[in-house]
Amino acid sequence: MASVAVAADETSCENKGHEELGNERGDSFMTDVEHHRRGGGRAARQATRKNSHAHRDAYLTRLLTPYEMVSDEGLALLESNAETILEEIGVEIRDYPSAIERFKNAGAIVDGTRVRFPRGMCRSIVQASAPSIYTQHARNPENNVQIGGNATVFAPNYGSPFVYDIDNGRRYATIQDFQNIVKLAYMCPYIHHSGGTVCEPVDVPVSKRHLDMVYAHIKYSDKGFMGSVTAGERAQDSVNLARIAFGGDLADRTVMTSLINASSPLVWDATMLESAEVYALNNQACIITPFILAGAMAPTTAAGVIAQTLAESLVGMAFTQLVRPGAPVVFGSFASSMSMLTGAPTFGTPEPAIVLYAVAALARRLGVPFRSGGSLCASKLPDAQAAYESASTLIPTIMAGTNFVLHSAGWLEGGLAVGYEKFVLDCDQLGMMMTLGKGLDITENGQAMSAMRENVPGQHFLGTAHTLANFETAFYRSDTADNNSFEQWTEDGALDAAQRANRIYKERLASYVAPALDDAIDAELLDYIGKRKAELPDTFA
Repeated sequence: MASVAVAADETSCENKGHEELGNERGDSFMTDVEHHRRGGGRAARQATRKNSHAHRDAYLTRLLTPYEMVSDEGLALLESNAETILEEIGVEIRDYPSAIERFKNAGAIVDGTRVRFPRGMCRSIVQASAPSIYTQHARNPENNVQIGGNATVFAPNYGSPFVYDIDNGRRYATIQDFQNIVKLAYMCPYIHHSGGTVCEPVDVPVSKRHLDMVYAHIKYSDKGFMGSVTAGERAQDSVNLARIAFGGDLADRTVMTSLINASSPLVWDATMLESAEVYALNNQACIITPFILAGAMAPTTAAGVIAQTLAESLVGMAFTQLVRPGAPVVFGSFASSMSMLTGAPTFGTPEPAIVLYAVAALARRLGVPFRSGGSLCASKLPDAQAAYESASTLIPTIMAGTNFVLHSAGWLEGGLAVGYEKFVLDCDQLGMMMTLGKGLDITENGQAMSAMRENVPGQHFLGTAHTLANFETAFYRSDTADNNSFEQWTEDGALDAAQRANRIYKERLASYVAPALDDAIDAELLDYIGKRKAELPDTFA
C-alpha cells in the first residue's frame, strides 16, 4: 500500500517548511475586474439580493433538533470503551514532563511517558469546570459569537499550503492570499468567524509568519479569530497581539478559539500541550481535536474511531481544566475515511458522517461545545465532485447540531489547497444552511392563513397581500446559481458555476473596505511585530 497521504487539516501544514515560493504569484486577479453587460432587470435583482443580506446574524441559532443516530445504550457503550482505552492502554505524553506531573497529581497512573487514567477521571475533571457555552468576543461586539448550546458558528478553511483559482491554477500560498481569504471571509454574511491559518503564507518564514497571520485577522476583519498553535511562544505572541487589539486589557474575555490537535493514535506532544497551556492560562478557548484517518490513525470501523476520538479528546480537555478550571474548551472531531488501495484520504463518504453524528451526541452528554464537519472534499477543482462531497459533509454538520464548523468554505484537495472559487460557492451553501438550520416558521406570517383566506381555489397566489409582503425574503436567493433561461444564460456568457464564482470573488476583493482600527492600536501592533521579528531567526522548517 502506498504511504498514507495526510490531509492538511489543522496544524500539519503550519509545521511544514517550504524552501521556495516558486514563480507563480497570481497577483493579476486584483486588477481588471471583468464587468459583464447587465440589463436593468438583472441589476434590480442583484440590488434586491444585496438588500436581502443587509441583516446579518452573528451566528446561526438552530431551531432544528439534532438528529440522534445512536441510542442512549449505544452511546453509553462507546463511552465505556473510551474509558477502557484510557484505563488499560493510556496515552503517550511526549516531551512535556510538566503535563505528566499535572495528570499524576490529579490521580493518573504514570509509567515513564505512558499515562493511564482511572475510569471516569478525565470525564469528571471536564464536567466539574468546563463551560457548556461561552462567548468569543470580537473587535466589533456585533460579531461576538456564542459557542455551544443551540448556536452554530461557521469559520473558513484552515492549514492549506496551496491556493487554487481557475486563472492561475494550483500554486503555493502567499501572505497576499492569506489577506485575501480573510477579506472574503469578512465580507461573507454567512461566515461568522475569521478563522486561523486560512492558508499557509509560505513566502514568510515559519518562525515569523504567525505574527503576520494574526495581524491580518485583526487588520482586515473585525470578526473573531484563532491564534497560532505551532509553539508555545507563538501562542503567547497571539495572546499579546490580541491584548493590544482589544485596548491593552482582555479583562478575562475569551477573544480567541484555537485549534489543538492530538497526534493520533493516543499521543499528545509538547507543541500542542504547551500551546493549550498558554491559551488556557489566559482564558482563551481550545478546540481539542484528534485528527484521524480511519484505518491509519484509528481502527477502520466507525465505532472504533468514535471511542478513540472520545478518549484522546477527554485527555486534552482535562488538561486545559487542570491548567485553569473553567477555561473554555471545545470537543473536536476530525475523522476521514481513506482509500485502502492508495492510502489517500477520502471525503463525503458515509462513515465519517456516522462518526460526526455519534460524537456530536457524546459532546452533548459530556456537556461541552462540539466542533466538526465543514465543506470537505478530495477534488482538486471546484467541480461536481467537490460539490457532492462537500454537501455530504455539510448537511450532517448542521443536522448533528455542530457548534463550531472549521473548513466551512474553500477546502479543496483534502485540505492541501484553498480555492478562491470554491470559497465563494461554499459561502452560498452556508447561506442555505443558515436558512435550513432555523427550521420551520410557524409564526402567524409563516402559517400564511391570511393568504389562504384571501385566495380563491384555482387562482395563483402571486397577487395576494401576503405574497407581496414576503416576496423579497420568501426564499433563499443564491449568489452563484444561474436560474435563467438557456437563452439568457447564453447571452450572459454561458458561464459555469466556477466561472461565475471567479468573477464574484474578484468583484468582492475590488470592493473591499477595511473595518475600523484605531491608528494608535495599529501602530502598537506593528511595533510589537517589528520587535519580535527582529528577535526571531528566519527559519522555514
